[in-house]
Formats: sequence, structure tokens, C-alpha cells
Amino acid sequence: MGHPGSLPHLRAEVIRTLPHDRSSFTQGLELADGLLYEGTGTHGGSVLRATDPATGHVVREVGLPGEFFGEGITITGDRIWQLTWQEGVAFERDRRTLAELRRVEYEGEGWGLCFDGSRLVMSDGSDELTFRDPTTFAERGTVEVRAGGEPVDLLNELECVDGQVWANVWGSEEIARIDPASGQVTAVVDASGLLSPAERRGTDVLNGIAAVPGTDEFLLTGKYWPHVFRVRFVPA
Repeated sequence: MGHPGSLPHLRAEVIRTLPHDRSSFTQGLELADGLLYEGTGTHGGSVLRATDPATGHVVREVGLPGEFFGEGITITGDRIWQLTWQEGVAFERDRRTLAELRRVEYEGEGWGLCFDGSRLVMSDGSDELTFRDPTTFAERGTVEVRAGGEPVDLLNELECVDGQVWANVWGSEEIARIDPASGQVTAVVDASGLLSPAERRGTDVLNGIAAVPGTDEFLLTGKYWPHVFRVRFVPA
């Protein structure tokens, strides 16, 4: 991300290292009421699961039909929305059972998703975020994301916290903090170095960011990563 020097630079300070399923192609991550919800991708292997973050124990899990490639997830009250990559379908699920309630179609790709308390925020790999109605999934507007006037694209997994959107930038170890009202990037997190070189072998990109409710901390992981890291973002 070509970002101007004036932008606050943060780093991820690790507080605790937690287990993560090495077979998870992580696409969405969210923590609620002590359970870590994770949506994963791949054709034929996409799941949504609820786990105990301390142990990694799977409390419940559902698979997507084989033709769907799972993407971002977010919780809206007693429901969960789960995106798909190129199939143009969002699944609405019962949060307790993870059972499918309905499917809603949308245009374009699905990457990341979060809920700010009143609307959904969705990414599609471009430099644009789309706002959606949390009940109907209908589009409610868009914003272009910019850092120092330059577009920031490849926006992937999202987390909405305190009026800000945190976004994994696909293919990088950077996380952008975005003001959704203006689309301006307000800070950049360097999340490199979480895994040792030995641990990094056989893994894919950093992806997955979940706020820890009631704290200023986050859980971070990546696709096929052996760990979830509980971190706080501090000045670099």
C-alpha cells in the first residue's frame, strides 16, 4: 500500500498465541459470546464453524454445498451472513445452529463482510466498500477507499469496530483502518513477523481479523496458519 508518511503506522503486539486448524483456508473471523466463528474457502471444503478460541475445539460446523467457495462472514444478532467468492450468493444462517435459513443473490465477487450495528460493509477485492441492509442484504451505497489520494484495492476480510473498518489487504501483511464515511485510510498496521520462518512454510496469506468485545484487542490469523494471535495494535 503506497501510503504517505503522515499516516499513523501501527504494529501488532502479541498478547497470547492460540491454536488454529492448519487445514482452514480462513475467509471470515468473528468473536461473539466467547465463541470464535470462522468461515473458510475452497471448492468442496468450505465450512462455517464455531470454536472455543482457547482450545480450538470445534463446537459446531456446517459445510457449504460443493459448488460454493465460502468467503467473509459476520454476525447480526442471532443470524450469521456468509458470502461466497464468485457464486453471487450470500447465505443467511441461524447463529446458534449454523443452519441455512435462506440465500440472497448479489452482483460481483464476495470477499469480506462486517456489521457496524446498523449496516453491513462488504468488500469484493476492489478499492470499493459496499454498504448493505443487514436484514434484506440490499445495497445501500458504496465508498471508494483511498490512502493519500491513491486507491487501496484488494480489500479482503473486514472487521467493523467503533465506527471504523479494519481490512486485510490481500497478499500483504498489512491491515488498513478505514473511515467508512469518507473512505480514507486512517492508519496502517504492519502485521508481519507473527509466524516464524519455519511456521510460515506451507501457509498462505494473513487473513482473518476479529475484535475481542469489550477490549481494544483483536484476534488475527491466516489461511492454513497454525496459530491465532491475540494482539493489540500499538504505535510502530
